[in-house]
Amino acid sequence: MNSSRIRSLLIPGLFAAASAAYCLGQAVSSHSPQHLFFHVILGPQQTQAVSGRLLIFVERGTKLEEVRVNEFHPTGVYVAAKDVSDWKPGETVDIDVDNIAYPAGYSTLPSGDYVTQAVLDTAHKFAYYGRVAGDLESAPTALAHWIPGQGTEPQLTLSNVVQEHPNDWLSPRLKLTVEEKQGATESTKLFDFLSPALTRFWGRSMHIRAWVVVPPGYKEHPKQRYPTVYWTHGFGGTLDRIHPFAAMVYQRMAEGKMPPMIWVLLDESSPRGTHEFADSVNNGPWGTALTTEAIPALERQYRMDAKPSGRLLNGHSSGGWATLWLQVTYPKIFGGSWPTSPDPSDFHDFTGIDLYAPRANAYTKPDGSAYPLVRDHGQVMATVEQLTKLEDVLGPYGGQMASFDWVFSPRGPGGRPESMFNRATGDVDPTVVAYWQQHYDIAYRVAQQWPTIGRDLRGKVHLYVGTADTFYLDGAAHLLDAVFQSLHADEHFNYIPGRTHMDLYRVGKDPFGLFDQIAAQMYAVARPKAHWKAKE
Repeated sequence: MNSSRIRSLLIPGLFAAASAAYCLGQAVSSHSPQHLFFHVILGPQQTQAVSGRLLIFVERGTKLEEVRVNEFHPTGVYVAAKDVSDWKPGETVDIDVDNIAYPAGYSTLPSGDYVTQAVLDTAHKFAYYGRVAGDLESAPTALAHWIPGQGTEPQLTLSNVVQEHPNDWLSPRLKLTVEEKQGATESTKLFDFLSPALTRFWGRSMHIRAWVVVPPGYKEHPKQRYPTVYWTHGFGGTLDRIHPFAAMVYQRMAEGKMPPMIWVLLDESSPRGTHEFADSVNNGPWGTALTTEAIPALERQYRMDAKPSGRLLNGHSSGGWATLWLQVTYPKIFGGSWPTSPDPSDFHDFTGIDLYAPRANAYTKPDGSAYPLVRDHGQVMATVEQLTKLEDVLGPYGGQMASFDWVFSPRGPGGRPESMFNRATGDVDPTVVAYWQQHYDIAYRVAQQWPTIGRDLRGKVHLYVGTADTFYLDGAAHLLDAVFQSLHADEHFNYIPGRTHMDLYRVGKDPFGLFDQIAAQMYAVARPKAHWKAKE
């Protein structure tokens, strides 16, 4: 796996909301004289009936390559969807591509050259994971000189089963020496812990999984104990996708760029999005399970410091929020938190939206203009409404906004979490927001609980964010900073000029140089008398 792919693991991307499927705003209305249909055949290669969410992608162009959405250009690819069940090999499904569609019904497309492709999301994971092994797809198919509604309606065949991608975690692009490759392999182990607390909540076996990376020399010094970093990935990360990060961490320790520590690379992904190691009425007691079950099990298995000063937290984006949350919620357990570009920590600025404002709306500002969600050095690339409605079409589970609901919201009468805002109109539900505030607004929590937690939390938060953060996350960071300052909490907030969500860790030509600086700060907390210095 190459370095750019590793970089993508640090980027959550605030992508993918979900709710019940409905006819979206720009889709052709019910009084439209005629709807357009695509016909999809389940290839005879399949041996049994299948179910899932059928997605049809259409993109302007002629190159027969995989058609996929791009959240930085959400209107560049049209998507239509239909849930299917008990679909038998050889049968044809007709999908109305003017019904559940984004950014509009396909009948509205101008004539031209297009490429289309069908995907059957068999496990309802597309909104979080994208295509995964076991999904079915058609070949990309050209629609040359296509005039929607005229001529033969397009027909696609699901003939290919998506295969598991090889885990090339020791990619040559990491430039590991033979010794480093061998060391990384021997020093990285899977931790797979069956959690009693989560198993009781879900009524089935539930696991906490992580990659554990021990430093060079771990075997050679059997009496030595090490500080431990608990690292959490961003939105879109998985256990498999974060594996290359283990090799990078080992390499930097082997080269003397980072001090010798044990790194626990936690998987916080689920079909419902990132659970972020927060106890939730919807996801279950992830924070409790980590702190009372998994960490003690790790400390029995590995030579960790097993004390607060030796338990350190780092994560980016959604992982940054988890890193911050764990420190604030369990200040006696952890010795310091280094969140980078965390998801909103003060809901007065939820990627620019004040959720507490009267008649708040997630799509439009009081002046009627759209709330942006993605920017690139000042240029707005996508709005909250665009990405939310795109993600509604992609599927009702696993999207970023749905992920927030699964973590933060009360449980609704149907068993699913209540939505913080109406996906059709953008109207914010003040009752749900009040629940969010009481339970998960970190700034509010710190201010309210400071008399209780202040002694154990003081000086432990070290936050980094770029002033040009791609998802406007610097706004909430400033508000949280102000709360800490008002409490004289000895916080350390770092605003890196001009940096975005994507390049925050770059130092000079090194795209991950900030890891070295953070690791050195962590080590100084755990070993204040060691005076460790990176090799030149």
